[in-house]
Amino acid sequence: MEFVGIDWATRRAAWCAVDAAGRRLGEGAVPADEGGLLRLVADRGLEVTAAVEMMSGAAWIAETLRSVGWTVRVADARRARALAPLAAKTDRIDARVLAELARRELVPEVWVPSVADRALLEQLLRRMHLIRLRTSAKNRIFGLLSQWGVRAGVTHLRKPGAVDALGERGVPEVWRASITEAIAVIDMLDARIAPIDAGLVQLARDDPRAALLRTIPGIGGLLGLTFAAEIGDISRFPAPASSSGIPAWSRGSANPVRARGPAAWPRPARRCCAGLRSRRPSTPGERRTRGTGSMSTSARATGTATRRSPPSRARS
Repeated sequence: MEFVGIDWATRRAAWCAVDAAGRRLGEGAVPADEGGLLRLVADRGLEVTAAVEMMSGAAWIAETLRSVGWTVRVADARRARALAPLAAKTDRIDARVLAELARRELVPEVWVPSVADRALLEQLLRRMHLIRLRTSAKNRIFGLLSQWGVRAGVTHLRKPGAVDALGERGVPEVWRASITEAIAVIDMLDARIAPIDAGLVQLARDDPRAALLRTIPGIGGLLGLTFAAEIGDISRFPAPASSSGIPAWSRGSANPVRARGPAAWPRPARRCCAGLRSRRPSTPGERRTRGTGSMSTSARATGTATRRSPPSRARS
């Protein structure tokens, strides 16, 4: 059994192979593509346990290597650095560290969603990208109109002749042409978003996870579908009784805030002394002695005296 650490980069992937005793069997670099992975498989054989850090493309690397018989573990990059802090960090050293973590069975694995969940999430991200472009075009129209002190909604400007009517309100032709282009972009994006919305709405109706999430107030079909794609398989989480991230009162026990009783909740205001100068004098004598060298009532009680203000010089 060999243990291989792979540090994937943009153009090259550094790798290091060790045996069960920790002896280094080989290391090097291959092209960061499918051909490079297959070359690495042909070089190291099939009895291999590999470790790769989580990054863009880690899911594809894991699926490609698993399809040929490798055991692949995807490591959390931050936790892997915490387990093995390095004075110098290079691709070769990272590959050695991953190989050693795989040999010692210390790889801090992360959950990688399935192909179906990643495909669903990609559809949601595509819709999000198009909506951001549409919002950017709407904001540009608002910025163009604000330069001439004109306020008009996009719905009104999409009516026939509405942009030409802006000339009567002082908007020059060049700015009206830019508004026309922005409206054309909005129309094009609406035509692209509409079929995506229709497909996602149908997926939200058919997905039992999204149907369950829609029972939460404020969550609709698309938001529930987004949560379902991000969460993935719910069975990968521990039971609520053993989960440290869930508050105790949400697991069926008493609310710790209400368990204090009416005397402790709400808490009474703290009483503190704000100082002599921030407190309004209460008696005429205190008003006369405040700010002078004599001690006021509060000063005598606390044992502190106020400073005498320096005499003002008479102007000639």
